[in-house]
Amino acid sequence: MAALRDPRHVKGLAISAAAGVFMASAGAFETSEAPVLIRFAYWIGVMLLGASAGIVVSALVELGGWFDDRPVLQGMLIVVTLSVPLTVMIWVVTAAAFRGGRFYIAEIPMFVGPVFIVTCTMTALNYLAQREPPETHAAPSGSPPPRFLERLPAKLRGSEIFAVEAEDHYLRLHTSKGQDLILMRLSDAVAELEGLEGAQVHRSWWVAKAAVADARRGDGRATLTLKDGAQVPVSRAYAKALRASGWI
Repeated sequence: MAALRDPRHVKGLAISAAAGVFMASAGAFETSEAPVLIRFAYWIGVMLLGASAGIVVSALVELGGWFDDRPVLQGMLIVVTLSVPLTVMIWVVTAAAFRGGRFYIAEIPMFVGPVFIVTCTMTALNYLAQREPPETHAAPSGSPPPRFLERLPAKLRGSEIFAVEAEDHYLRLHTSKGQDLILMRLSDAVAELEGLEGAQVHRSWWVAKAAVADARRGDGRATLTLKDGAQVPVSRAYAKALRASGWI
């Protein structure tokens, strides 16, 4: 159920279902002789199975922060981690769908190549479709204040929020009245910051657009300087979208 509340996961499942329809229509990997209904049920099913496993693995990789600024290496890690369990799962599903439930262990190596190819393709498609910075938007005049403002410690109440920085299980708040820590996840904070114009620019940073005093690029990476002098790294995974939005 959690996946259904995350637009990225909904998009990933939709892409996988569409890919399943395509694979079934093409009769991919010698499935063209199977009855149409079985073929479509098989391909849509295995693609959604792979997508669901991918959601879990991707969440673990993102939580660990591995290769966050190197999307190609991060994608390769996800593919390698997924390929082994998916090979076994799809071998089982294939035997149930096309072999009458007869399982031949000797057939497992035959699935390694096709599973690896499809996993690489789907991981790449999902990266292309989803690697955009989570953005928040300015609220229309007269709207209630962003929910996140209620979480500000007393000494920061009434301040302008410059940025929110993740530090382990805490968030460091950068404001016009100084800094402080609160216990919260960055993903939850971004959701509650809706009403302020800003974006997540790195796995550990959300920044208010009005708080950016300077932006510069060097050594292949971009850095934002905030009004309070804080230096914020921009993730390569988000740089293209932020550049298109006029951040850098």
